[in-house]
Amino acid sequence: MATPEERMKILDMIREGKIKPDEGARLLHALQQGAKKAEKQQGRDPRWLRVRVVDLKTERVKVNVNLPMSVVNVGLKLGARFVPDTEVDFAAVMESIKNGQVGKVLEMVNNDEGERVEVWVE
Repeated sequence: MATPEERMKILDMIREGKIKPDEGARLLHALQQGAKKAEKQQGRDPRWLRVRVVDLKTERVKVNVNLPMSVVNVGLKLGARFVPDTEVDFAAVMESIKNGQVGKVLEMVNNDEGERVEVWVE
């Protein structure tokens, strides 16, 4: 969201003659549009689950998978069967996603395999 400080900086730049009034108006409009876009994105349902596996030694991405959220429930249930000894509570991860969490929802380091697993919801 556009803060009052950001708006005041633009108005100060106009007052000091650093930018013309029409440029300031465009900046204020862009600031307002950016805030509206951010609010809109926060209010929407997540669409993608992004999973990345990174090699710890080389920092090279070994796996990069993007899944539509519509298949995530099925995928988590299937995947949980193949990794029963994991410390990750898949039900808790899924619950946090259902409750609207976006951004990074999981980061796990497996030192035995030398990998870092990162999961985002967007």
